[in-house]
Amino acid sequence: MQTTFHSNLDKEFGEISEYWSPRVVAAANGQYVKVVKVKGEFLWHAHADEDEIFLVRRGTFIIRYRDRPDVTLGDGDFHVVPRGVEHMTAAPEECWVVLIEPAATKHTGATASDMTKSIEAQTAHLRK
Repeated sequence: MQTTFHSNLDKEFGEISEYWSPRVVAAANGQYVKVVKVKGEFLWHAHADEDEIFLVRRGTFIIRYRDRPDVTLGDGDFHVVPRGVEHMTAAPEECWVVLIEPAATKHTGATASDMTKSIEAQTAHLRK
């Protein structure tokens, strides 16, 4: 993946046609910056070795935890899910979210489902 990149967040979100399908838009220092449109509920999962940063560009985003209160984010809000903590995300209406995470982070942690998107799928548009 190229290391010098310039784009516009709204343009990148406009390229997304499927909910819960992250799109890598940049890489820096071993981290990926991803954009994803979400609506409805995702699945319960954890990332054993990585923290996960969620930044809401547009909409309402809910992070549910089994062992602590839910967190509700709005436009411009961000939240860090600590490594190893099980969580589930949801959005009552379409929401645009920016993710910042290590490049090796699996989209659904160790949980595999039909919602899981491989890194290859998340970066496919960069190889065209």
